[in-house]
Amino acid sequence: MPAAFELFHVIADPGSARVRRYVADHELVDAVRFRNVGFDEHLEKLKARGGDGAVPALWDGAALHVGAEAVIARLAAHHDVGRAG
Repeated sequence: MPAAFELFHVIADPGSARVRRYVADHELVDAVRFRNVGFDEHLEKLKARGGDGAVPALWDGAALHVGAEAVIARLAAHHDVGRAG
């Protein structure tokens, strides 16, 4: 099954690192495909989804979420689906 999300990131970017850590800490690695925009191919994919190159950015199949807070909020919503409140 393909990953539910695409995370556009840069290795040295603090916000990107924060999101990658969130993905690992919340066991979402199987749900997220990492795309380092340091590679032209990944940067072009980000732009094709409406991005301007700003990272971190998360594509959820319908919308692009930009910035660490927005990305983590979207991932948290995915992670919480089906959990008892």
